[in-house]
Amino acid sequence: MAASYGYSILAVEGWARTIALVLGLGLAASPGQSARAEVVAKPLKVVVLGDSLTAGYGLPAADAFPAKLQKALKAKGIDTEMVNAGVSGDTASGGLERLDWSVPPDADAVIVELGANDALRGTDPKVPRKALDAILKRLKARNLPVLLAGMLAPPNYGKDYAAQFDAIYPELAKQYDVPVYPFFLDGVAAVSNLNQADGIHPTAAGVDVIVERILPKVEALLRPLQMQSR
Repeated sequence: MAASYGYSILAVEGWARTIALVLGLGLAASPGQSARAEVVAKPLKVVVLGDSLTAGYGLPAADAFPAKLQKALKAKGIDTEMVNAGVSGDTASGGLERLDWSVPPDADAVIVELGANDALRGTDPKVPRKALDAILKRLKARNLPVLLAGMLAPPNYGKDYAAQFDAIYPELAKQYDVPVYPFFLDGVAAVSNLNQADGIHPTAAGVDVIVERILPKVEALLRPLQMQSR
């Protein structure tokens, strides 16, 4: 009886140690498991530094370029927080002046769309070039990936002006080794049913065309950042 009793005590003690070990492992694993469960990929903060074309002039906020681009990227599996830093009437020089507060410290990438108003006003191409040069230089110094959205001069200023203005974007993109989307209004400019009554600003349908065409460039810019954040 004593031997049997002693065996039972040993068995109980063994079970107790096993249970304690299992519980201990469970308790040790729980915080890690909880932390892993709580880790959610943070959306990439993308600033769209632009003018009325990106600000969404004449459109509801949901139809503006940044909002529609965010939705299109989401469908591609890229979660973003698009910051609409478009200011109607802004020039490239204006974008430079507000660069520091328009692009916050926690930004992950920037889309630069400026120069349309310079072209419409016939501003000497050297002026927007200088401003865009400074913008790219400062964003590069911050190690921010940039997509430069190009603009084309209207034909009424002549071939010489157009040649000087149109060259700004590909040349600066090459200089700073950033991707360039040659013409932000590609597929929309001069298409009456894709522009508002002023013939300049895209309708919601026009924004859809812009988003569809620029999307591959934006996706290529952000996909590596998305992989790094995982």
